[in-house]
Amino acid sequence: MGKTINGSTLRKMFSSAFSLVEENKKNIDALNVFPVPDGDTGTNMSLTLKSAVSEMNACESNTIESICVAYNRGALKGARGNSGVITSQIIKGICSVLMTVQSEITIKDFAKAIQAGAEKAYKAVTVPKEGTILTIIKAMAEKSKQASRSAKTFEDFFHEIISHGEATLQMTPDMLPVLKKAGVVDAGGRGLVYIMSGFYKALTGEMTGIEFVDNVEKDVTSEDMHVNYESLADIKFAYCTEFFIINIYEKTTDADINTLRSRLMEIGDCVLCIGDLQLVKVHVHTNEPNRALGYALQLGELNGVKIENMLEQNRQLRKQQEKEPMKEYGMIAVAAGEGLNSVFKDIDVDYVISGGQTMNPSANDIATAADKVNAKNIFVFPNNKNIIMSAEQANDITDKNLIVIPTKSVPEGVSAVLAFDGTASIEENKENMLDAISNVRSGSVTYAVRTTNVDGIDVKVGDIMGLDEHSVLTTGNQVCDTTIDLIDKILTPDASNVTVFYGEGITEEDASILQSKLEEAHPDIDISMVFGGQPVYYYIISVE
Repeated sequence: MGKTINGSTLRKMFSSAFSLVEENKKNIDALNVFPVPDGDTGTNMSLTLKSAVSEMNACESNTIESICVAYNRGALKGARGNSGVITSQIIKGICSVLMTVQSEITIKDFAKAIQAGAEKAYKAVTVPKEGTILTIIKAMAEKSKQASRSAKTFEDFFHEIISHGEATLQMTPDMLPVLKKAGVVDAGGRGLVYIMSGFYKALTGEMTGIEFVDNVEKDVTSEDMHVNYESLADIKFAYCTEFFIINIYEKTTDADINTLRSRLMEIGDCVLCIGDLQLVKVHVHTNEPNRALGYALQLGELNGVKIENMLEQNRQLRKQQEKEPMKEYGMIAVAAGEGLNSVFKDIDVDYVISGGQTMNPSANDIATAADKVNAKNIFVFPNNKNIIMSAEQANDITDKNLIVIPTKSVPEGVSAVLAFDGTASIEENKENMLDAISNVRSGSVTYAVRTTNVDGIDVKVGDIMGLDEHSVLTTGNQVCDTTIDLIDKILTPDASNVTVFYGEGITEEDASILQSKLEEAHPDIDISMVFGGQPVYYYIISVE
């Protein structure tokens, strides 16, 4: 191996990093501390890198500058979730240095690039927390200074950095008590070690030989979820295709469901293929819906087939925008579920991005949505703490003025939207919305995907969990009982209204029974049940 890298080799390194993270995204997802079924650090990092590589592959030039510009742009557009945004900032720092290299990259150049990546990452986070991916990139950056002086080849250079990064990663449980309790290392840090190992693999054709220890059971992984969201600008795949597979054939196996998912990813994007041998739910954007249906028919019968022409939807949207004068204010919200989508549209939100838990929209998705809203200034309600950074980053890739209101849940988003005043200034609206958020307590009910101890509570796989904005408050075996217990715990003395959004797995009868029990227990409080249709979470609760 030589002491320099040209554009062709750099391209291979960037591609290899994505491939390695993609191969190991389940392992990274499984390291998420919270045992909810939305551990998606690996998925978000993989999709961020996929966007970066796709943009790079569209670049025909092999100059270092062109490759870096394209790779950085793709990472910025595709960044999803906090882990994806931080990864994109690390890439931004690395590329900012490498793109200035005239001919070939030296070991010292790459060392400076990694240091710039660490600086960008830390600046992207308002309150940096040690024991996370930030700690790992900082450790690698510091090691790169020393390694650039002693390493004779790039192989030696990256081996030293990866070894030091892995050693630091193993110390993260001692930096964050929540990691120690869960018995895992930091998920984002593990992803970063895979990225650097991907660089190494492209240069040598082999892995480093360094043992990766995650301190987590390998069979305890989250569902292999794929992002499901709308993007109607620059449409590559025209038909939004959704259906269920029912009455699944006896010969069908779990492996066949995995094969179906792989086939769908070959003919489209935005793939969702989840379920078991009783029922499978499928969503894909494709130009060949006939093939998607044909693949599925090999597993069982089809039901609830819906195929929408997104090209025609986009044409109609553009025609409508061209007729209307641009207004001063617009609003965008992120939500998952037919009912929640309707709730936000009913209170005058211009555009609802399908996403949230398990489906974090990227910065580009949010910017694309903003471009569709015929307004100069657009308030954005992420409604999930893992989407706030992506929403803020979207400001860099749209000409619209985005005002991100840091809503961390659907109830906060609804309250913030209701505080909007079309006659007030941006600052007045922002102040009113933040004030509205502060008066809301949110809760949610879901199930545990692994056994652990979190917030001092022992949680077993399959337990029903009641959570507030920050922690697990209660667990149980029954959804209804756990929900009642959760509401009892988050009710405030001055609470007068409780709104419960019930998810796609809850029937209207189930919701009615829960409402009756809540009204009996709390006769002085107004209890409202609203269909949300959200996946993953049985109930989302708002207390005001």
